[in-house]
Amino acid sequence: MLRHVEGEESMRILLVDDEPLALARLRAFFDDIEGVEVVGEASDGNEALAQISALTPDLVVMDIQMPGRTGLRAAAEMDVEPRPELIFVTAHEHYAPDAFEVDAADYLLKPVRFDRLRQAVDRARRRRAIRSDAARAATLEAEVEKLRESAGPLGEDGFWVPERHGQRRVPIETIDWIEAARDYVLLHTSLRSHLLRITMSALEERLKGSPLVRAHRSAFVRPDKVTEVRRAGRSLSLILADGAEVQVGPSYTEAIKDALGLDDKDK
Repeated sequence: MLRHVEGEESMRILLVDDEPLALARLRAFFDDIEGVEVVGEASDGNEALAQISALTPDLVVMDIQMPGRTGLRAAAEMDVEPRPELIFVTAHEHYAPDAFEVDAADYLLKPVRFDRLRQAVDRARRRRAIRSDAARAATLEAEVEKLRESAGPLGEDGFWVPERHGQRRVPIETIDWIEAARDYVLLHTSLRSHLLRITMSALEERLKGSPLVRAHRSAFVRPDKVTEVRRAGRSLSLILADGAEVQVGPSYTEAIKDALGLDDKDK
């Protein structure tokens, strides 16, 4: 996980939500995240666009359903360079496909969990660092364009996920973990999350033989991304390199311990 380095400029953040309690919750969370500075707040899409133009934040954390301009419309109408990274927060999961069509770094369901917000911020910081290197960004985009085509939901070693102008290939080796999100799953990589409509049972069948291991009825993890195993009574949770915490379901405990190579005394 990226951490603030002495002398490094803080990531400047704008919070946008029409619910005062939601804004207060986000402010409290950001007080405990290193290397960030909340520079402004807005309560609707119109105010958000004005604040983005005036403050030029590095990251906008924005609700989707708001009076007037929605968060999605505001994101689509942003006309600033460099464009800030976006994290959407919402209580409505059906907006997820539209959120990723505007290239959001992440999509969080309310009530927002601290570990998922911190993970999303770290991902946005990585994306911003890559975007600042024009040569690397151009090379990355060229590679993506070569891979984008209509080829079904799963390639030999990756997934094809729908986007506004076609499909994007997400290689399995880039996926750190996967979580269920109602009728979809979120494929989490170090740079962004990708939305795919598939059931967890069908996903498990497709992932047979891959490095990803099922840890819960609603989650898969890559064992080499696990940095810590926490125990609470007889329950286990996994801390990943990006800070995300994944609970281990009782029926998956032994498989996870075997995948992590925990010795017998830990079983």
